[in-house]
Amino acid sequence: MQKQHKVSAWCIISMASIPLIMTLGNSMLIPVLPLFEKELDISSFQSSMIITSYSVASIFLIPVAGYLSDVIGRKMVILPSLCLALVGGLMAGYASWKINDPFIWIIIGRIIQGIGAAGATPIILPLVGDLYNEDNEKTSSCLGIIETSNTFGKVLSPVLGSILAAIIWYLPFFSISIFSLISILLVLIFIKVPKKKEKSVKFNIFVRKTKKVFTEKGKWLHTTFVVGIYAMLILFGILFFLSDIFEKVHDFKGVTKGLYLAIPLFILCVASFVTGKLIKGNVEIMKKVILFSLALIASSIIFIGYLSDKLLLLLIVSSLVGASIGAILPTLDALITENVEKEEKGTITSFYSASRFIGVAAGPPIMSIVMKKHLIVSFYVSGILAIIIGILVFFFIRNVKPKTSSLW
Repeated sequence: MQKQHKVSAWCIISMASIPLIMTLGNSMLIPVLPLFEKELDISSFQSSMIITSYSVASIFLIPVAGYLSDVIGRKMVILPSLCLALVGGLMAGYASWKINDPFIWIIIGRIIQGIGAAGATPIILPLVGDLYNEDNEKTSSCLGIIETSNTFGKVLSPVLGSILAAIIWYLPFFSISIFSLISILLVLIFIKVPKKKEKSVKFNIFVRKTKKVFTEKGKWLHTTFVVGIYAMLILFGILFFLSDIFEKVHDFKGVTKGLYLAIPLFILCVASFVTGKLIKGNVEIMKKVILFSLALIASSIIFIGYLSDKLLLLLIVSSLVGASIGAILPTLDALITENVEKEEKGTITSFYSASRFIGVAAGPPIMSIVMKKHLIVSFYVSGILAIIIGILVFFFIRNVKPKTSSLW
C-alpha cells in the first residue's frame, strides 16, 4: 500500500478554483447572450455559437490532454492550459472593444479558451484520485467539493455576468482572463503533486491498455458517458431557455435576470455538495442516486414548456431538474475516478469530461432551434430520453467493483 499524500485545505481550494473559473468562463455569458445579439447585430443561433465554440474545442482536445497528463504530469498540463484560457479571454475582449465587426474574432478567442479548458478542469478529476491514493471515501468527498465548485460557478455566473455586462458589455471576456491568472497563481503555489514513481508508459502500450479498459468495463463506462452528455445537454438547454423567457416574457434584465437564473442553479449546487458527502465510494448507492435523479428529471421536465408565463411554477420545476443534475454529476465523477486504474485515469476521465462538453456544446443551439416551433415536443423527448438512459443505467452499471489497491 502506498503512503497517502497529505492534501492541504489550500490545495483543495486551488483545485476547486479551476472548475469554478472554467465554469464562469462559459456560463457567465449565457444571461448576456441577448445583449450580445443587440451589440453585435447577430441572431440567437449565432449568439449560441459563443458558448458552443468554447465547448467544441474542448471536446476534441480533452482526451489528448488526459493522455499528456498521464505521461508528463497533471500540473504540467493544467498550467499551460490556464494560460491559454487567459489569452483567449484577452483576445475576445480586445476584439469586442477595438474591432468594428468582432464576431469572428470573439469566436476565435473562445476556441482558444476552449482549448485551455480542455487541459484544466478535466485533469482535476484524476489529480484528486492521485492525491487521495486508496481512500475512496475521501476521494468521493473531495470530488463532491470539486463538483460543488463547478456548480457554484454556475450559480454565481448569471449574477456576475449580468453585473459585468451592465458596466461594459464585453467586460465578461476580460474578467475570464483575470480569474484565470488567479487560478494560475493558486496552482503554482499550493498544489503539490506526489512524485511519480512509475515510468511513463509508451504510447502503443498505453493505447493497448486503454482498449483493454474499454473492453472490460466498456458497458458501464459508455453508459456513464451517455448520462454525462444528457445531464449537461439538459442543463445548458434549460439555462438558454430560461435566459430567453425571463427577458422576453417576464421582462427581467441585467442583474434581476441573473438572480432568477441563479435559483435553480443554487439548488443544483446544494444537491451536488450533499451527494458528494453521502455516496462515500459505494457503487450501489451511486447507481440508485443516478436512477432516482433520472426518474425525477423524466417526471418534471415535461411540464417546463407549459410554464413560460407561470414564474413560480417554472422556478420550482426547473429547480427539481437542477437538483437531479446536481446529484448526478458528483456521482458520475466518483464512479469513474474510483474504478479506473491510475495509469489510464487521466485519459478515461478525460473521455468522460469530453462527453459532458458534448452536452454543453449542443444544448444552446438545439434550444435556439426548437424554441421556435417544437418547444413542447422537445421537453417530452427529453423526458423519454431520461427513461431510456435510466434503463441503460439499470442494466449496464453493474459489476463495478470498488477500487482495490491493485488498481492503484
